[in-house]
Amino acid sequence: MRTPLKVDIWSDIACPWCYIGKRKFERAVEEFRVDGRDVEVEYHSFELSPDTPPEFEGSTTEYLAERKGMPVEQVEQMLQRVTEIAGAVGLDYDFDKVVHVNTLPAHQVLHLAKARGLQSEVKERLLKAYFEEGRNLSRPEELADLAAEAGLDRAEVLAALESQEFLADVRADMKQARAYGISGVPFFVVDAKYGISGAQESQTFVQALTQAWDERTAS
Repeated sequence: MRTPLKVDIWSDIACPWCYIGKRKFERAVEEFRVDGRDVEVEYHSFELSPDTPPEFEGSTTEYLAERKGMPVEQVEQMLQRVTEIAGAVGLDYDFDKVVHVNTLPAHQVLHLAKARGLQSEVKERLLKAYFEEGRNLSRPEELADLAAEAGLDRAEVLAALESQEFLADVRADMKQARAYGISGVPFFVVDAKYGISGAQESQTFVQALTQAWDERTAS
């Protein structure tokens, strides 16, 4: 059995393209996994808006119009387009429900999940909660409930958030992102050699995975 191809993914829970990119990448991995080929995924923290307050009082349209300086009509058109693109990959975005929060606590929970071998499950649960269910991911109790649904121990989640046990790991991810020159997410690093920015089409990911695998097996 050959060693799986490692893919490191920098993303943020509050990034709509990260969830879309996750789905497109997952489809690519399904296609790539033939003839003994496999992929190991590790998610890394990236805060798109670290200055976001714990909870933003207002709608998604107000948030973007205020923080990005965009006209309301332009924001509404953009959100409609993103919703349609998400729908094309099986996601049911509801921006009317989204609660804008600072994602630092969620990233800490994801590091706990990684330590317990449940990162993929918790990542999926938090993204769905944020974009489809309008859950408030700034609240420890809410994060603990969601993480428990994905398999983590609820009390351990609350304790980790209280102690900020994994804060240094989040900071380390951000430092590595800066070292790589990552300024936006999602960002995929294949086999520690190739960087792919954005929610690319699945075939783009398949080509990158195949190239990295072929180069590794040829060396």
